[in-house]
Amino acid sequence: MKNSESKKIKKELSVDQKINRRNFISFTTFFVMGSVAFGGWKWLYNSPLEPSGTTAGAHKPLRRALSKTELFFRRFYSKDHLVQTYPKSMAASNVRVNSNIGVEDDTDFKPEEWQLSVMKNNGEALKISIDDIKALPKTEIVFDFKCVEGWDQIQHWAGVKFSDFMTYFKLNDQADKQYVGMKTPNEAYYVGLEMEGAMHPQTILAYEMNDQPLKLEHGAPLRLIIPVKYGIKNLKRIGTITFSNQRPPDYWAEQGYDYYSGL
Repeated sequence: MKNSESKKIKKELSVDQKINRRNFISFTTFFVMGSVAFGGWKWLYNSPLEPSGTTAGAHKPLRRALSKTELFFRRFYSKDHLVQTYPKSMAASNVRVNSNIGVEDDTDFKPEEWQLSVMKNNGEALKISIDDIKALPKTEIVFDFKCVEGWDQIQHWAGVKFSDFMTYFKLNDQADKQYVGMKTPNEAYYVGLEMEGAMHPQTILAYEMNDQPLKLEHGAPLRLIIPVKYGIKNLKRIGTITFSNQRPPDYWAEQGYDYYSGL
């Protein structure tokens, strides 16, 4: 009886020891990993900010990481990469309005007087009306519009493919440039895009939403829809388009966001 009780006590002690050992290992691992994470965060938080320029507001190590990520995706980028599309029946009837930067002067804006200015590198400026654009073949797309804030919504847009726009207005020589810049008419909002993203087959200059002309708050009369980018690149109310081999200014990249902003 004593031997049996002794074995039972030893077994219980052995089980307790294993539990204690596992708890110790788990706690130690958690403590070490937490310390490493906190140390990394503190190092990043105290690292110097990047110099103000085309991008700004981010800590230098973070901007370097973002730049390397962009380089990786651009090297392996393919126009065969298409975002998923959906039937029109799934599109939201109440399309979310997330920001009015660049279109806040709606009370003074007259869509009927709007013209798109396309600035060529030889100094020539094309002036294009919304009727000129609507005369081109129309393309529709229903896709999941994604915001960097974390929300998304299936939306239905229609307009002209940017690649068709470039061909029709004989801008193919400008397509040899690395970047496209776009600004609102008041120049309050502006984006920079790599040419391969702008020429992606799903990128359109949109003038309709849910089979209706764009509303002012959604960028009437013409806005950019580029499904392979987050919403911050989908410029409302395009006023000017430019081409260059240097990165054009980008509103949110100057606030510390990723310049590429690709999906």
